[in-house]
Amino acid sequence: MEKKDSPSFFRFMEKRIADHLERNRMRTAESYVSTLNSLRRFTAGIDLYFNEINAALAIDYEMYLKKTGVSRNTSSFYMRIFRATFNRAVNMGLVEPPSIPPFALVYTGIPKTMKRAIDKETISRIRQLPLTKFMAFSRDMFLFSFYTRGMSFIDMAYLRKTDMADGFITYRRRKTGQKIVLRVEKELAELIARYPAPSNSIYLLPIITKEGANGHNEYLSRSHVINRHLKEIGRQAGTSLPLSMYMARHSWATLARNLNIPINVISEALGHESETTTKIYLSAINSSVIDSANHRILSSI
Repeated sequence: MEKKDSPSFFRFMEKRIADHLERNRMRTAESYVSTLNSLRRFTAGIDLYFNEINAALAIDYEMYLKKTGVSRNTSSFYMRIFRATFNRAVNMGLVEPPSIPPFALVYTGIPKTMKRAIDKETISRIRQLPLTKFMAFSRDMFLFSFYTRGMSFIDMAYLRKTDMADGFITYRRRKTGQKIVLRVEKELAELIARYPAPSNSIYLLPIITKEGANGHNEYLSRSHVINRHLKEIGRQAGTSLPLSMYMARHSWATLARNLNIPINVISEALGHESETTTKIYLSAINSSVIDSANHRILSSI
């Protein structure tokens, strides 16, 4: 079969990205975009067709990723999305199922990740660093996530003013749809007061100023800038770990565990590898118990 007689893998992947965006699955769409960009670099921008995808190509791609210096975790991440997209096309009947699975000989596992938590002394140093206005904003967005039990940056960006009422913030995680209710502790209230969003904005934080696709682009741009700033902030605070927004979640969990807060209260959402287990734990806990745990953590630093 000639290339032109086989469907374009890149066009199919673009369609999958559009589908995820339409369903408001922003994080999933971002993962697919990252993988598509990586594959395009691998092929030097030349279109990839389904009849070219086989075990040899998958091995070549894995070797390419290794040569470019990506971690084993990142390589596996790209491979899993590559495989999921390919299998989706097979399940839809767009391509014939191969006799030899293309991804059988490449690594698609989920290994244990590196340490992603910092201790309370480091967090205290980060809070007290003298920083420029823009660096301080990045530091405070990290603290916002920490103060809210590890709220993801995308949930922070799309948090609405109406989501905060009567001393509580209520929102649904974009990743899972799970409803979260948390009490606004003193530290969080003071931080929010420092960064009032424009009066004509629907959002609580001044991260996004526009709605729709432009707003999503703003969120992505801010995310990159903040994580770049956080690496420098972490260096100034004396940590050898590359500080990032995601570390706020792990740090909250680790401090909770060190304070002997019961695992079911921490909810293992911040320790379990399974999102299903996370939801089981969280659904069984009274939110006031979790708020009490959060108050203890913030009071300890």
